[in-house]
Parts: sequence; C-alpha cells; structure tokens
Amino acid sequence: MTNLLEPPATLLPDNESAQAELDGGAAPAEVAAHHPTFSAAWAQLGENALESGEVVAAYAYARTGYHRGLDALRKAGWKGFGPVPWSHRPNQGVLRSIAVLAKAAKEIGEDAEYDRCRQLLSDSDPASLEATGLA
Repeated sequence: MTNLLEPPATLLPDNESAQAELDGGAAPAEVAAHHPTFSAAWAQLGENALESGEVVAAYAYARTGYHRGLDALRKAGWKGFGPVPWSHRPNQGVLRSIAVLAKAAKEIGEDAEYDRCRQLLSDSDPASLEATGLA
C-alpha cells in the first residue's frame, strides 16, 4: 500500500557524459569544470579532500555539490521533502555531497549543520546513511 500523503520519489536524470568521464578516470576537478552542475564530481572532490585531511576544502566542495544537487532536485520536482532514493545512481552525487558536508561540518564543530545534513539524508533515504558511513 502506498502512502498517499508522501510525494513520489525524486529521480534525477542521468548525466551520461559527466558520469562517463568520472567512471573513465578523469580527475574530479576536470569533470566539475566541464559539468559544474554534476554533484557526483563535487562529492568526489570533497571525499578526496576529507581523506587528505583538508577539511575546509572538503566543506567547500561538499557545499557546492549540495547546492547544485538541491537545484537539480527542485528542477526534477522535489519540494524540499520526500524520498530521494539512494538506489538511483544519479541521486547519489547529491546524497554523497550532503554526507561529506555533514562529516566536514562535524570536523569543524558545526554540530547543528551535521545534525541537519544527517537528518536530510535519513529523510531522503535511510539507506544513504549506511552507504555514506553515517549510520
């Protein structure tokens, strides 16, 4: 049975050329420069920066991916709430960006932002918490 009060899942369109560049080994910065609306490139930049201990850079990359992702979600009909399934690969860029933003926020003491981002992931799809290491 479907919950009639919950909006339908938001599924971002594929960006085949950007995904192919990233999958093909192009540098994430190069992909972000060619496709600035592609959140997966920003998420990868943020993840790489976190792994290198560059927390402020990770925060900035993730913030960019987050905002570009929210723009894409809204364009796809998202109203600020409702399911954004992790299982739909084009959604993973924005969800990963939100996760990196949460992790970087935690590192710099922005606990309220960490909590807000974590809640957004949980509300979008609880599976995203597990997939991004925030469970």
